[in-house]
Amino acid sequence: MSKSSKLFVGMDVHKDSIDLATGEERGEVRHHGAIGGDLAALGRAVRKLESLGKRLVFVYEAGPCGFVIYRFLRARGHECWVVAPSMTPRQGSDRVKTDRRDCLKLCRLARAGELTPIYVPDAADEAMRDLVRTREDAVIMQRQARQRLAALLLRNDVRYAGKTAWTAAHRRWIAQLKLPAQPQQIAFEEYVQAVNEATARIERLEQAIATERGHWRWLPVAHALEAFRGIQVIHATRIMAERPRSPSTCLLRASCRGGARCSTRHFIRLSITAFMIGLTVARSSSPLMEYSFHSSSESKVPMR
Repeated sequence: MSKSSKLFVGMDVHKDSIDLATGEERGEVRHHGAIGGDLAALGRAVRKLESLGKRLVFVYEAGPCGFVIYRFLRARGHECWVVAPSMTPRQGSDRVKTDRRDCLKLCRLARAGELTPIYVPDAADEAMRDLVRTREDAVIMQRQARQRLAALLLRNDVRYAGKTAWTAAHRRWIAQLKLPAQPQQIAFEEYVQAVNEATARIERLEQAIATERGHWRWLPVAHALEAFRGIQVIHATRIMAERPRSPSTCLLRASCRGGARCSTRHFIRLSITAFMIGLTVARSSSPLMEYSFHSSSESKVPMR
């Protein structure tokens, strides 16, 4: 076998195990075996495959294990595809799902050219994305804490006479409340403390995002997004951290946010605005043009 011949390796990745299937450009796809889910076990399996003297192409579905395997294989000089499970072709009659069948299927589809890799962020971009998602989790916890506090007050027929909740006036009203029973007062104080802690956590995370994005490579593109009405620091950083396919997609998604449909005239106006902002950012030596070329040339799709 020549060095130029490919060997496709389908991997069904789990926390504690990885099933491998191999298939040459022509011939039968075979189940290679199951190994442990750590990088040490994967490294031993990769060394055995490397001894075959063929060009290795690994493919696996994105999942909770992240992109550590992708970076590990790329560091060893191998080609690796990460595909979205939602974009993997499936037959309606294929109802049996096992690790062995999944890795064999990925290998066959990769060899047939029916899989499209997703965009894999580098370590710095993924770190920023984790920070942004941590803030989103904190916002959810704050909303849940507020709902629990409001439910406790409603059960005890304690009603706020104002119009808007969680304003400065509403917070002063909460601070002056006293429930009749001591057990209820203790529960009330705990809920108030939970809301305050969640609010303080959000403020810390927002400060951390503002600090970390100061030396982020996508900061000029995030500034371009902030040119749109209603797009502020956190929203712009989130859009770039989640990485749509191209900067123009970022700009249009930012304006047509919330899933609302844009009229033809509105869409054309947004397209022109996106082009002008992108041109301005590109002239300021930002990574915008490099990112646009990288995304279009490799024809990758975003992982939502």
